[in-house]
Amino acid sequence: MRKEAQVERCGWAGSEQIYVDYHDTDWGVPEYDSRALWEKLVLDGFQAGLSWITILKKRDNFRSAFSGFDPDVIATWSEPEVRRLLQDPGIVRHRGKIEATIGNAQAWQRLERDKGFDRFLWDYVGGKPIQNRWRDMSEVPAFTPLSQQISRDLKKAGFRFCGPTIVYAFMQAVGMVNDHLVTCPRHAEVAKLGVST
Repeated sequence: MRKEAQVERCGWAGSEQIYVDYHDTDWGVPEYDSRALWEKLVLDGFQAGLSWITILKKRDNFRSAFSGFDPDVIATWSEPEVRRLLQDPGIVRHRGKIEATIGNAQAWQRLERDKGFDRFLWDYVGGKPIQNRWRDMSEVPAFTPLSQQISRDLKKAGFRFCGPTIVYAFMQAVGMVNDHLVTCPRHAEVAKLGVST
């Protein structure tokens, strides 16, 4: 009798419960809410130079410190709020990233007024997730020509901390691309979510 091949999660999920839960319920699920998309882009910007699990463990602290990631609130902030956040041990205390978040909120407002931040992003993929079929983590790119283009366009719109690698990680997280390995049970589950939108 032939033994069935073992189905496993994507290797990056590891065994730490917070990471496993993020992989199983959040990562790769298509996100179409404009504010939620902005929050994820900001958090990916804070990840620059760090591991995602560092940000994930602080995500609730970030939400509290940044007023629920309401860009309309954050867009009004200035030096007093920057100084307050630099004293908050629950977040990543990096002046450049904090100041970029305020500028990114203002850039979000402009794009939101123009066409909607959600449409701005999802138009790059025709409104539907790109369904990749990677079999091994070594096949998954760090960035793509599309993430390079989106990065350039975000920077033109006034965003910071949104290089091509950050943008590709963001695209994976919000389901613009399905980069679960085909051997992972979430690949098929997430693919179905992309079809129904």
